Amino acid sequence: MTEREKAAAGYLYDANYDKELAELRAKCMNLCWDYNALRPTDRAQQQALLHQILGDMGENCIILAPFRCDYGYNVTVGNNFFANYNCIILDGAKVSFGNDVFIAPNCVFTTAGHAIDEAQRNRGLEIALPITVGNSVWFGANVTVLPGVTIGNNVIIGAGSVVTKDIPSGVIAVGNPCRVLRPITGEDRHRYPVWEE
Repeated sequence: MTEREKAAAGYLYDANYDKELAELRAKCMNLCWDYNALRPTDRAQQQALLHQILGDMGENCIILAPFRCDYGYNVTVGNNFFANYNCIILDGAKVSFGNDVFIAPNCVFTTAGHAIDEAQRNRGLEIALPITVGNSVWFGANVTVLPGVTIGNNVIIGAGSVVTKDIPSGVIAVGNPCRVLRPITGEDRHRYPVWEE
């Protein structure tokens, strides 16, 4: 079994010294570099590069530079995906986002965890666990989502949260570690003033 196959299957794998993975990361780093060097208004070239970087991408995908990921092919995004400045996705395992996901600045999604055993960790062994994000999810600024987390539909993750465990649908969750604060209700529609002609 290759190190890439071990990572996909959820086993400890050599993330640091395996030649194939190092080459795949270098390819993705170069693509991200090219993406981040584009003019902000060059939407056509941005879309072309995102199609090369990401594993799958829905319609109306906007990612503001700078953006970084490890491999890219493990990242899938749905329709109407928006990631603000400094989004980092460490995608040793699958990272999937549904439709209508909004990510504020400085958010990190990391599937990578280092070995707990000292000898294994010093050999460069890591584990990669997938992250799954549903539809209509909003991440506030400076959120970190850790390996193996699933987030349901219609969720708000408050700014600065560290998401260590699964979050159910239809809630606002905040904190470090991130916990459900309350459900989202119909009353939230009246939270902010709405201009009416």
